[in-house]
Amino acid sequence: MIMLVILIPVIAGILVSLIPFKKRSHMETFLETLVILNSLLVWNLLIHRPESVFTLANFTGNLSISFKVDGMTMVFAGLVSGLWPFATLYAFEYMTKEKNEKIFFTFYTMTYGVTLGISLAGNLLTMYFFYELLTLVTVPLVMHTLTREAILASRKYLYYSLGGAAFAFIGLIFIIIYGSTTDFILGGVLDPEKIGGRTNVLLLIYVIAFMGFGVKAALCPFNSWLPDAGVAPTPVTALLHAVAVVKSGAFAIIRLTYFSFGVEFLRGTWAQNVVMLIVMFTIVYGCSRAVKETHIKRRLAYSTISNLSYILFGVTIMTPLGMVGALTHLVFHAVMKISSFFCAGAIMHQTDKHYVYELNGMGYKMPCVFGVFTVSSLALMGVPGLAGFVSKWNLASSAVESGNRIAYGGIACLLISALLTAIYMMTIVVRAFFPVKEFDNTKSLEEEKDPNWKMLVPLFVFTIFIVIFGLFSGLIVDFFADVAAGVY
Repeated sequence: MIMLVILIPVIAGILVSLIPFKKRSHMETFLETLVILNSLLVWNLLIHRPESVFTLANFTGNLSISFKVDGMTMVFAGLVSGLWPFATLYAFEYMTKEKNEKIFFTFYTMTYGVTLGISLAGNLLTMYFFYELLTLVTVPLVMHTLTREAILASRKYLYYSLGGAAFAFIGLIFIIIYGSTTDFILGGVLDPEKIGGRTNVLLLIYVIAFMGFGVKAALCPFNSWLPDAGVAPTPVTALLHAVAVVKSGAFAIIRLTYFSFGVEFLRGTWAQNVVMLIVMFTIVYGCSRAVKETHIKRRLAYSTISNLSYILFGVTIMTPLGMVGALTHLVFHAVMKISSFFCAGAIMHQTDKHYVYELNGMGYKMPCVFGVFTVSSLALMGVPGLAGFVSKWNLASSAVESGNRIAYGGIACLLISALLTAIYMMTIVVRAFFPVKEFDNTKSLEEEKDPNWKMLVPLFVFTIFIVIFGLFSGLIVDFFADVAAGVY
């Protein structure tokens, strides 16, 4: 079953490029059916969680390609499989104005399977394999339009990702040498007898591997690829910024910290302080750049840079409550940010407007889209009653509970970020609903209206989840607490 949910999207993507569909609707039905079916299989797998580890291949020593379903898998695989069917539905409408649709949907669907491979990985080697594969299947999506800008952006993304993976590989090698196993075990796998007097060396390796996986998580100073990747079609950037790529980076860092090196080995060391300071700087840097950015998607990209480091801030606190905060924001931010990006994509698809100053009065022409965007903006700000408040509250609480003085500074970074988020998100909302005096609502192009149901349904569904997560988050947070405690 585990291999099946990984292979179905990969095979479906390949078949899309090979099958000569007579009508576009046939391709849409074929893809959406398989994506929904696969998501149902994933959820069935997570509910009837197999206790045993599935080993695909054994190599020398303790190296193997293996898969398992634990609490972390349930969080990430559940998130990915829950969002992908809606993202695919949205992409059908968005790609009507783009070229080379078959190539796009080939790699778009394959990315689903590869991302599930990362979430289902049972050890560091398996996760690393799919982590590298994710880069290869997403590069064609970034360069899809084949413009000079897109090609340059895809090259930067490729170089940064491969460079980061090289640093992460160093961490893998040292875990193989100094660990009792490469399997993911909560608390870490380092063998004290093998470590001897090499503690500082291993701490340095942890920082190197953290920064390596941090490239995909858009950690400073390796994040310039993310705004540039916005040249890709919006369904791609939404998944890059909200689900597949950046969250895979954050997920890998959680695995590295809590399941490979172990927080007992790391907590209270200079390595913890170094990575925490880098994360705190990234939080403020991302939202500061977002305030200055006028291009809609690039503004949201810098917002993503900031919010990803919220997750990493929870990781670097290195306590169970910190892990709860990290997992909460990993999931909740995905829903908030994919909603924001899909709104931006709908605006561009309908009006061909790409800059904030072009949105004057657009709230009256596209009330549904801007209504959803307003809700997601308020959630990203951390307004009580919405998803963003819950995750930020858990992060701040974990910082206070940790007793780490540097973490107290992280609370200040969260507050600064919330203020700047209000500025760069609400300026869009205000411009859309409160236009300048010369705005004439009677003058409107026919295309400047809300998109059709294929785009609106995902937006409304995500909005509902933003509200539900904000008002009824207790069960979800309790589940994350159980994951952090090793119950699952």
